[in-house]
Amino acid sequence: MERKMRLKDFKVLTFDCYGTLIDWETGIINALTPLLSRLKKPLSRDAVLQAHAKYESRQQKWTPDRPYPAILSSVYRRLAEEWGVSHTISEAQDYGNSVPNWPAFPDSAEALAYLKQHFKLVILSNVDARSFSGSNARLNVVFDGIYTAEDIGSYKPSMRNFKYMLEYLSDIGLEPSNVLHTAESLFHDHMPANQAGLASCWIYRRHAQDGFGATMDPGAMPKIDFRFNSMAELAEAHKKEMAEG
Repeated sequence: MERKMRLKDFKVLTFDCYGTLIDWETGIINALTPLLSRLKKPLSRDAVLQAHAKYESRQQKWTPDRPYPAILSSVYRRLAEEWGVSHTISEAQDYGNSVPNWPAFPDSAEALAYLKQHFKLVILSNVDARSFSGSNARLNVVFDGIYTAEDIGSYKPSMRNFKYMLEYLSDIGLEPSNVLHTAESLFHDHMPANQAGLASCWIYRRHAQDGFGATMDPGAMPKIDFRFNSMAELAEAHKKEMAEG
């Protein structure tokens, strides 16, 4: 009989950051306040997030070499046009620079501090180095590798991002079988992780909500090896494995 996969079988946890460790949906809503305050008819939170997901994924597809703040500035302008509200270029630029202000999920830093004792921790994120440095300060952990869209010249779910990461991990002696890709987004992360042959851990932050929020519908359910509703649950599950021996 095949042995059950365990968290402690892996040497490295590769993380998406936004939606998994950083509460980007709250960050997005807060930073869109100038636009949302001008709406004649309020939109639901999920309607705002789904519109954002549409324009973000489209912009990333068409301009994969642009840094994330520029992507977000374009998204801001597309949203203003769709909603028929006034906006300024300065506001759009401010929105693009808002990522360092997005809050961490309350359990992220503590869970990462624990997991750092047992795994190498790596970031694979659709962001730029400057924006991530602000988020990293909130997470309060030293990552063993940080691979951004700015480094790679493309955005997930492009397979280029995963191939880039795996090539660099091989330089420090890590094989794909050593990797557990840990993320919330089925669209950005779990679908391409499946294609890359990586085991995956779903941090299902939106478990109590309908829809896909600020990510696109993946179209089909990818293969998931582990599922937890929070980073705290992931850390607790590893602690239980260690106690069981």
